[in-house]
Amino acid sequence: MQQITLPSNCLKQIVFPFAITLVAFTSMSYKDKNYTAKKFIQPFQNTSDSVKGFKTLLNTGAANADISGHFELNPRAIPFVEDYINKQGGDLEKMKTWGMPYFALYEKILSANGLPIELKYLSVIESSLQSNDVSYAGAVGPWQLMPDEAKRFGLKVNSQFDERTNYLKSTIAASKLLKELYNQFGDWLLVIAAYNAGVGGVKNAISKAGSKNFWDLQMYLPEQTRNHVKKYIATHYFFEGSGGWTTLTASESDEKKIAITNAKIKTDSSHLINFETVQVSGKYNSVVIANTLLMDIKQFNELNPGFDKILAEGYSYILSLPADKMILFKNKRQQILYQSVQVLLSDAAGQTAPASN
Repeated sequence: MQQITLPSNCLKQIVFPFAITLVAFTSMSYKDKNYTAKKFIQPFQNTSDSVKGFKTLLNTGAANADISGHFELNPRAIPFVEDYINKQGGDLEKMKTWGMPYFALYEKILSANGLPIELKYLSVIESSLQSNDVSYAGAVGPWQLMPDEAKRFGLKVNSQFDERTNYLKSTIAASKLLKELYNQFGDWLLVIAAYNAGVGGVKNAISKAGSKNFWDLQMYLPEQTRNHVKKYIATHYFFEGSGGWTTLTASESDEKKIAITNAKIKTDSSHLINFETVQVSGKYNSVVIANTLLMDIKQFNELNPGFDKILAEGYSYILSLPADKMILFKNKRQQILYQSVQVLLSDAAGQTAPASN
């Protein structure tokens, strides 16, 4: 993979504004033994702060909320996230203040490497932003890099000097590693898992589970690793007030993008104002639906992008149809499903039939 480097003038622009501030903040401790969960769960008062506080893990939002900024947590993450935030909320709240210069540095480097800036929260769960943190396995620094990985990305690691403790250089190295992992897995939750357990550990879990979905394969990962991923989700939720692109699986991201596109079509297209929606699941086929409803397949696809793909993967779908077509769909729902299954069986038989001589 081609390594990403920043020009020297860019490095100066990144590091100099933060150098003095980082020195002043490095020795500060954010831990408070007298913190109580009850205090944390109350809404935060500083409404001008761009970092949102804890609201609700379900985060259902208003019915007319902008879907592009609305990320619900996977239900399987909620119990862990609730418990983690209740226990760590006091420390994380203090970090909003003393951690600002570190986050600002991280954001510039992550952005320069084409990565989501929310990955800065990985350093929170790796080391609590501490440069001198050392793990039992030998990982060092704010990004907890192992010696071989650090050297592979150009850091000096020897008995006299260890650049893993350097915020600037270790963040650049971590960014390269994160980008490499994403190019391999294409899924941010698997990236975070691989950052902790290694590429081999994640590939082994995928093989055993027969799935690339973190929530399906998590039990084949070490407990530390699956909890590591959930800690990242919880920390992201605490600082951002919700989930985000890096807290979704690849399939959840695809669904989200389709939902955003769908919402935009409905908003921008005046001829689609009078429509209704219904949740469907199963083996429905878009062509069967369109033909039965005497509806143009292009219009159907505009209203329901990715319909066949998402249902085929076992997910439910919010079907959108013009109001008059929705009435017809509900009346013929069972007939449509039956015909859709027949099409599926016919296609499967055609694929498995032996070639004629």
